[in-house]
Amino acid sequence: MSKTIKASTPRPVGKTGLEVTALGIGSAPLGGLYAPVTTADAVDMLQAAWAAGIRYFDTAPMYGNGRSEHLVGQVLRETGEKSFVLSTKVGRLMTTERAGRKLPPAPPKNPLDPGWWNGLPFREVFDYSYDGVMRSFDDSQQRLGFSNPDILYVHDIGRVTHADLHDHHWTALTKGGGFKALTELRAAGDIKGFGLGVNEWQAIRDALDEADLDCSMLAGRYTLLDQDAERDFLPLVQKRGMALVVAGVYNSGILASTSAKPKFNYADAPVEIIEKADRLRTICNRFEVPLPAAAIQFPMRHPATTCVVIGAKTAAQLNGNVAWFNQDIPEELWTTLETEGLIGA
Repeated sequence: MSKTIKASTPRPVGKTGLEVTALGIGSAPLGGLYAPVTTADAVDMLQAAWAAGIRYFDTAPMYGNGRSEHLVGQVLRETGEKSFVLSTKVGRLMTTERAGRKLPPAPPKNPLDPGWWNGLPFREVFDYSYDGVMRSFDDSQQRLGFSNPDILYVHDIGRVTHADLHDHHWTALTKGGGFKALTELRAAGDIKGFGLGVNEWQAIRDALDEADLDCSMLAGRYTLLDQDAERDFLPLVQKRGMALVVAGVYNSGILASTSAKPKFNYADAPVEIIEKADRLRTICNRFEVPLPAAAIQFPMRHPATTCVVIGAKTAAQLNGNVAWFNQDIPEELWTTLETEGLIGA
């Protein structure tokens, strides 16, 4: 990564006219991902991000079943400014059972959904149709307390999440008008851009054949541990002029933790992944570079990457991430990782 790129460095978002900071805030932890998060800690973290010059904030209805959107909106409103970029997501509606109205059957357990420790008392229903996208947009504006968030991502469309139901949801998004709704919102100026927010690059590749995507978020699939996207997908991103936001750079924590039972992509890490992470850590230690610093900076080395989004539960975690992003890393470290076959040349 160029040493001129720091956490607060502005970066253009494709052809939208927006600029995000090179480091953005992902707010899944604020919904109680893996552990409860108090409102005070969540607010402190978001305020610390603002103080660090970060001006890109991402959230979603899924995160804490709406709780994350409430918290992010509260803090951003209190800044009294609109010098930030805000993204949220569509594809899930929050609903509840009440007298005279029964919920549809619960969706199959999503392997990428670890549950929310202190989420709001709602249940998600997938809906990628025209009406579903429009309702999700309206609902998010009410939770955020903002009209017109800048970017909407279609959340978790793809086979990794939906398995045998993928074709059903993909049809709703394409023939059922989901992309049409997003295109209309952009044309009306209600949003500046849209794309996908997913854990599989193949879904973004397929969506580029269906809609004019401005930007997309890829989580956990362009990291020190997973570079499958590098050969075929990242060149396509550049060719199409789509901005790419990379999230999940720690692969659920294994690249930022020394836990005896590390997580990898929301599940217990397999032995081969633990061994690869250990090799990465050994080389980083040789250069006196923390492994998380290498992990958070790695995606920015590719010109297809617009910015990195990272989550945090506390102000201390946030400040640690900023320090890792801003840390100088000798080029010799990257060369050694290439020589050892741990990253591409």
